[in-house]
Amino acid sequence: MEDPQVASSVPQPVAAESGLADNVAGALAYITFIPAILFLVLADYNKRPFVRFHAFQCLGLYVCAIACSMVMIIPILGWIVGIVGYLTLVVCWIMCIVKAYGGQRWKVPVIGNIVENIAKSN
Repeated sequence: MEDPQVASSVPQPVAAESGLADNVAGALAYITFIPAILFLVLADYNKRPFVRFHAFQCLGLYVCAIACSMVMIIPILGWIVGIVGYLTLVVCWIMCIVKAYGGQRWKVPVIGNIVENIAKSN
């Protein structure tokens, strides 16, 4: 009896001409804001739409983290809103890393559309 061939639902990473594959570069963009800025500055990566999108989305998440830290200056209510915001950001951040490594372009709610417009315009 023959075993049926199982097709993987995850697309195979596309090897780049030079440097990192797009899915690896997209996932690395979320580690800190430094790789995201580097991917936007380096000529090998700033022309790839997948990498540009994830680099800009990483920077958008960092802007949201700064906004959460500003909200936490307000006593009690600000602390609650800030902590919930930070927890939401951590979940979104992990989802972004996993989806980018899987080769998917997942948009974070609210900032995803804004980031996509910025990434397409440049």
